Amino acid sequence: MKVVILDGYPVVQDDLSWAPLNALAGIDVCAYERTLPGDVVARCTGAEAVLTNKVSITADVMASLPKLRYIGVLATGYNVVDCEESRRRGIVVTNIPAYSTASVAQLVFAHLLNITNAVAHYAEANSQLATGDGLGRAAKLSRWVESKDFTWTDTKLTELAGKTFCVYGLGNIGSAVALIAVAFGMRVLAVTTRVPEALPSGVEKASWEQALAEADVLSLHCPLTPSTCHMINAETLARMKPTAILINTGRGPLVDETAVADALGRRCLGAYAADVLATEPPSANNPLLSAPHCYLTPHIGWATREARVRLIETAVLNLQAFLQGKPCNVVS
Repeated sequence: MKVVILDGYPVVQDDLSWAPLNALAGIDVCAYERTLPGDVVARCTGAEAVLTNKVSITADVMASLPKLRYIGVLATGYNVVDCEESRRRGIVVTNIPAYSTASVAQLVFAHLLNITNAVAHYAEANSQLATGDGLGRAAKLSRWVESKDFTWTDTKLTELAGKTFCVYGLGNIGSAVALIAVAFGMRVLAVTTRVPEALPSGVEKASWEQALAEADVLSLHCPLTPSTCHMINAETLARMKPTAILINTGRGPLVDETAVADALGRRCLGAYAADVLATEPPSANNPLLSAPHCYLTPHIGWATREARVRLIETAVLNLQAFLQGKPCNVVS
């Protein structure tokens, strides 16, 4: 079986490999670091299995690949595949669920603590850069060195204990985030379809209206659907506290980025932290890039080495199960 990996570099980077996949008997793996849309059909010609992370497999692509029987999405979200067309053609599509739960939950609080404790700001302000004159003199003095007191602050610092943390969506990642918030001593509300009796200890069920009104921190952990697209918009932002912190590690289009940038500019939102944007990489004129109190990371929540190892392991198990006639993690 010919197996083509269309965009493998973000997964393996420079510290992992596709060796576990190559070890499967009876397959011939052709791995590309990146693939442009116009090259997909040519690279996949003759392939029975294709693995993709962000390269789209459209109906037209499937029509041009008559041997294709399996599409393995190297991610949890599978909107890059036309699943309706794959069902019509009998092509099995699988994804990689839950591999990045701990890593994404960790990033949520990395962002939150950076906002409440200004960690990056203080670390930068209190480093000294040496000049190149060979005398070891600092080109930039530590602000702490210059302080008249034993301490030095120039920002507001916030304690999380006792604040209200709202989670929208209580799947794998949302549940992990909620439990961390509980551990910080926060009051935790969840907008979820679960009944109250099924919620984790310390988590209360809330309506969307209650979450918007009461959240000191609102973290988004739901799928992107027609009903959740731009769920954060000018109208919902107006119902939030002007000091609230909004965190998005789910999907970029969950928020109207122009509305969020406008709210930040008008000081109607305390801060916005995101690891995802509507278009990635962003265009240079994305309004969030220049918005105040906006903290963006370049879609790194999933990318710890540990999470990527789990991703590769599951991708191999998915393909192996398909070859054995017992496919798992099927989404098509």
